[in-house]
Amino acid sequence: MPALLRIGTAAALFVLLAPAQDFSKIAIELVGKNFDFTEGPAWSKDGFLIFSDTVSGKLWKWAPGSGAAVFREPSNGASGNAFDSQGRLYTCETRSRRVTRTNMKDGRIDVLADAFEGKKLNAPCDLAVSKSDHVYFSDPAFGSQQDRRELDFYGVYHLPPKGPLKLVARSASRPHGVAISPNGRVLYVTDADERNVRAYDIDHNGDTSGERVLVARTDGIPGGLKVDEKGELYVATTKGIAIYSADGKPVHTIEMHDRPSDCAFDPQGTWLYVTARGFLYRIRLDGKQ
Repeated sequence: MPALLRIGTAAALFVLLAPAQDFSKIAIELVGKNFDFTEGPAWSKDGFLIFSDTVSGKLWKWAPGSGAAVFREPSNGASGNAFDSQGRLYTCETRSRRVTRTNMKDGRIDVLADAFEGKKLNAPCDLAVSKSDHVYFSDPAFGSQQDRRELDFYGVYHLPPKGPLKLVARSASRPHGVAISPNGRVLYVTDADERNVRAYDIDHNGDTSGERVLVARTDGIPGGLKVDEKGELYVATTKGIAIYSADGKPVHTIEMHDRPSDCAFDPQGTWLYVTARGFLYRIRLDGKQ
């Protein structure tokens, strides 16, 4: 049975875990609050975290010791974020229905994708960028986003560094979170309607094949996810952070009082940053206090 950890909203809690885990204890800390709905945490190699407050239309920048400051407003309903090998920021903009890239040196914003086969995208939600700068993103539609759809399907897309936008998967159910394995050979996508995690093989050109269900049923509706250096999947669900092995077996569950939407590791893999409703948390993973 997977170990279960229940976490409240106190600023810092230290909890002993089951012996089967690789670490004896973890710590959770509240590092940001008073947001509307946080999403899309992503770490820059320059030592700061970018995350979205989707409802308020802001992108926030958080750094250890200095807290959060507005990075961009308006953000066009920014949701998922990711950085590439050059330190450029990629963002899913749900209201403008596009994926953009920000040059962090001069602030220039380029639109990378806003349509497929002549029709506007639904509402890009989450994305991941490979080490060779191939971009993969989900395009569901939630709530009122359904009313303005031009496409008759929900999609997962691949945007190569050069060349046109490619369709990875066409679905009647809504994909959400997107992540890539440490070796860059597997793409993972959560499905909010079917409550599963799918996997796709990635070849040397960045193209995908071999679609399969890796996790048949998540405990709670899945959102964003990340993969650690061991290949374990950390999936933000309405029940908490569900951790699965690389072959899809449940490992642990960290329950949280506030429903997490997404998560991101810092570059050292010491902390897992979690966006949850109006809050930003971080969970220490190395067992130190």
